[in-house]
Amino acid sequence: MDKNLIWMIIGFVGQGFFSARFIVQWVMSEIKKQSIIPLGFWYFSLLGGATLFAYAIYKEDPVFIVGQGAGLFIYSRNLYLIRKRSLKDQS
Repeated sequence: MDKNLIWMIIGFVGQGFFSARFIVQWVMSEIKKQSIIPLGFWYFSLLGGATLFAYAIYKEDPVFIVGQGAGLFIYSRNLYLIRKRSLKDQS
């Protein structure tokens, strides 16, 4: 299979993960009848961001690389803070 086609597929998969986070957030907010950000939002953000970051590196697009790299930091930090709070609540 052509390398460019493989990377295009990777890019679309990353975009799919990234888009899924909004669906998860919307559905959970509708269920709870308030705006919330569920844990799945952050995992889909991380998966989508990492996949799109790899795609951006392949495309050698510095604007896309910086944008996705910053996002990865934010998503990871949020997951860390959630985990830290969960561990604190357990003790």
